[in-house]
Amino acid sequence: MLDLRPVGYVIGLLVVILGAMMVFPLLVDLLDGRGEWHVFLESAVFTILVGGLLALSCANGVKEGLSIRQTFLLTTLVWVALPLFGAIPLMLGATELRFVDAFFEAMSGLTTTGSTVISGLDNLPRGLLLWRGILQWLGGIGIIVVAMVFLPELRVGGMQIFRSEAFDTMGKILPRAQAIAKQIALIYVSLTMICALVYMVLGMGAFDALVHALTTMSTGGFSNYDASFATFSGPTEYAASIFMIAAALPFVRYVQLVNGHGTPLLRDSQIRVFMITIAVLVAVTTGVLTTVFPHHPEQAFREALFNITSIISGTGYASVDYMQWGSFLIMVFFFIGLIGGCAGSTACSVKIFRYQLLFASIKVQIQRIRSPHGVFLTRYEGRRVDADVLSSVISFFMFFVVTLGIVAWMLALTGLDFVTSVSGAATAVANIGPGLGPVIGPAGNFSTLNDPAKWILSAAMLIGRLELMAVYAILTVRFWRA
Repeated sequence: MLDLRPVGYVIGLLVVILGAMMVFPLLVDLLDGRGEWHVFLESAVFTILVGGLLALSCANGVKEGLSIRQTFLLTTLVWVALPLFGAIPLMLGATELRFVDAFFEAMSGLTTTGSTVISGLDNLPRGLLLWRGILQWLGGIGIIVVAMVFLPELRVGGMQIFRSEAFDTMGKILPRAQAIAKQIALIYVSLTMICALVYMVLGMGAFDALVHALTTMSTGGFSNYDASFATFSGPTEYAASIFMIAAALPFVRYVQLVNGHGTPLLRDSQIRVFMITIAVLVAVTTGVLTTVFPHHPEQAFREALFNITSIISGTGYASVDYMQWGSFLIMVFFFIGLIGGCAGSTACSVKIFRYQLLFASIKVQIQRIRSPHGVFLTRYEGRRVDADVLSSVISFFMFFVVTLGIVAWMLALTGLDFVTSVSGAATAVANIGPGLGPVIGPAGNFSTLNDPAKWILSAAMLIGRLELMAVYAILTVRFWRA
């Protein structure tokens, strides 16, 4: 029988950490004198108490390591448990959200999706705004750890290709994976602080700079304003674009860089393809805006760079309503959200490396058709790609498309229109943030959706953030057999 105690112990500890993080918005509201601080005090006490009791009750089952089945279960249940407790301040606070809305908001935060059901952000207590940013920031560092440690071991979606790179190869530079994880955390905190300082230098207030730095480096996209990044303009958009790109790059490369090995960062094919993709998309979008719409060249380039980077990285900020840019660019924005950033980053969606492997496999198949007696091998960054990796990647693409279709169909059954259903499914599974259309597009939010649609989207955000197979595996009968 599957021993759940090690899983419960880790979840309990993480819930305690989440409760401890509520101290920061508590202090902000206390300093503001708005009377909302007690919300976070009550939420923190309850969260720490429940998490602590869970950890203590499961402590006698803790072992040196987790089995594969326990790891699958832990990876999924963490992303279910934390939104449950993260939703408490949203229900008790000034927003007074119903449970379905609070859970949707917390799930959107911790999965760094960025979709919101809250209107009137401009007038909310600063503690709640900070809490939304903290949820996304924690989700960002959490998904890096999952991508570096768990998904390669679970052989999810081809991530096993990075197992040796992240730890065996890195072992020549750093002795243990634990050391790498600590350095990644330090780099993540440092980049967040630098981002906040840059925002302040460019004119943001200290609080806005902090929250937007938290949601930029996590590629989450929660803003303090209903208008999102349209509240700011000019150089701030350029700075945000740079940091969103930085957050969408593999953090293991930063570890190598700070340890005196910058060559891997420059030679990483994922990074090259990602940067080239952004450059091409920005050039095309800038060209359309300057020729079809009355945009000044600098304005066109700035808006194209910011919004393309925001969507492809899965951040979800919006500085303009790009639904007004015509059907061609609307379709561009829909499809680039299904690209994503690099593996081992805070970015979401399919990821660049899977497209690289898919196209490399297609190229080899074409070569074999043309030369049946030739020997052709699929390679990635000069290394031979094993059949199980290709199988995992192809399976991921299949399940990704099927999941999109099923989620869109389920949303349509709740009464949503075609555009809202399809784009809602895409933005949830790919963890992008805004959808398309007048309802959930960059100028709207998800508050008007019906409750069944919100539950469906919450589940889709979880499935997409954990790269599908980590969730689907525990839904099979065979998983639960002794």
